[in-house]
Amino acid sequence: MTIRPGPRNAITDVDGIAVGSADDSGLRSGVTVVLPAEPAVAAVDTRGGAPGTHETDLLNPANLVDRVDAVALSGGSAFGLEAAAGVMGWLAARGRGFAVGSARVPIVPAAIIFDLLNGGQKDWGAMPPYRDLARRACDAAGMEIALGNVGAGFGAKAGKLKGGLGTASFVTDDGIQVGAVLVANPFGAVTIPGTGTLWGWELERDGEFGGQPAPRGPIAPGDLDYAVPAPVGGQTTIGVVATNVALTKAQATRIAIMAQDGLARAIRPVHTPLDGDTIFVLSTGRRPLAEPVPLMLARIGMLAADCAARAIGRAVFHAESLGEFPSYRSIHGAALRQGK
Repeated sequence: MTIRPGPRNAITDVDGIAVGSADDSGLRSGVTVVLPAEPAVAAVDTRGGAPGTHETDLLNPANLVDRVDAVALSGGSAFGLEAAAGVMGWLAARGRGFAVGSARVPIVPAAIIFDLLNGGQKDWGAMPPYRDLARRACDAAGMEIALGNVGAGFGAKAGKLKGGLGTASFVTDDGIQVGAVLVANPFGAVTIPGTGTLWGWELERDGEFGGQPAPRGPIAPGDLDYAVPAPVGGQTTIGVVATNVALTKAQATRIAIMAQDGLARAIRPVHTPLDGDTIFVLSTGRRPLAEPVPLMLARIGMLAADCAARAIGRAVFHAESLGEFPSYRSIHGAALRQGK
């Protein structure tokens, strides 16, 4: 079985998925929107202790609505939940949404990161900018996805490093497509203690993290620091996993649960009381779910977790320094170039 990154190594390698981002360098914040071409079956899994979300209860398999029109990922903490309203307006103007009689109500779940203390201009008063940023992100939606300081990842951090927006994909020779787009803004560290090697180094494909060196033996006891630093600037990793395989809401929920393991492979510690880690799953349903179903779900979940970890690695690797948060490459780039 051949498993390889898709042609764009992005969530947009999943047929029917587009992504758009908009950001403001003065705000040091932004929005990223995942737009399926048609309403997609959706699910969510939240593991962090401080989530900020919108319209996640309806994704419970016991509830009525089983498809969504978009997912919004935003900076701005709770203010960023306004992004969902911006996406809803954009979709409504195009006649999209859940039909209730003659009315149509766009279904747009959302999640946010905390980026209010990154030095950007956050004095927006009574009019947070996230509706407008969300509309701009929808207008920009397409197949190509910029990485790093982009969209909802513009003002993100990753432990003591600059975080950002990342994406990755897998396609198989029997037609399964799985992709992820994540905003890496974790409380935890993304590098192995005492090294510049990313925790997810083993999953790197085709030099997508710059050619990660293998760790030099076991982690030294003195480097394996169990002290937890005081939080700086807020936390949370959020994102969307998509697949072309037809899933029910319950099956998509299982994939979302498994995809969270990708965060655990790339971040330490993860799912803390200070994070709001949330993963959405979208199924475009363009390929039937083959038998045996449990084994196929396990396979898709494994690919989803690996894509999530790789998306985090790419987000951090491509991020640029911003304010007090240095980029990964500014600190570890020379060692990568020397193959260390």
